[in-house]
Amino acid sequence: MLKKLLVTGAAGGVGRLIAGKLGGVADSLRLSDIAPIERPEAEFIPCDLADMDAVDRLVAGCDGILHLGGVSVERSFDEILGPNLIGVHNIYEAARKHGVKRVLFASSNHVVGFYKQDEHLDASAAHKPDGWYGISKSYGEAVALMYHQKFGIESALVRIGSCFPEPANRRMLATWMADEDFVSLIERVFLAPRLGCPVIYGISNNDIRWWDNSKVDYLGWRPTRNSAEFSAQIEAQPMPASDDPVSVYQGGAFTQEPIHKS
Repeated sequence: MLKKLLVTGAAGGVGRLIAGKLGGVADSLRLSDIAPIERPEAEFIPCDLADMDAVDRLVAGCDGILHLGGVSVERSFDEILGPNLIGVHNIYEAARKHGVKRVLFASSNHVVGFYKQDEHLDASAAHKPDGWYGISKSYGEAVALMYHQKFGIESALVRIGSCFPEPANRRMLATWMADEDFVSLIERVFLAPRLGCPVIYGISNNDIRWWDNSKVDYLGWRPTRNSAEFSAQIEAQPMPASDDPVSVYQGGAFTQEPIHKS
């Protein structure tokens, strides 16, 4: 058990979905975001991830970091720069300074978004980001790897697919990760005796899958939910055209996003 787990981005969609379910990971939680979140069982500290001094104070006293914070959709470079690029630097530099040895970095499937849906990927797949958001997560993975190799900080690079209460469309039949499966992954990441710096695709035990997690079998993570539970309601939706990016690319609609201006 960790003594204190820091959860950044706790007011975001994924953070709100799982923050109340992490009692099996740490004795206490420290939650953070730029927006407030009320959880009586946890400490909350507001923080702008682009502020190095604030991040330094935030990380002090924690022995694990679940880094969910940052912009989670495609935006302009200027909007992504602070929270996603400067922010991940600040988190890892504070982790180094304060002796934090394990981090779960919430990466994204958009690191490999320009692969087609008939391609099967494992952790060794070259990056094909589908926008500035995907590029920021690719950068974050590189930062984590450098801090692992140079300073021994272990990180799980979790390329989250679609973490929602249930899948919303056909693409999510392949990308969906149930919140309880994410919680069980978080438990394995922070409680396993050995981690390293692996890429892990954040998906449930779906019948439809593009991603292979066999290289992290040593963690003992066994997701139990399956998007097939929702197949009937999803298949009742209109079928998108075969040449629509949501039908062609693993990153779906992100691949057709324009370059956003500030």
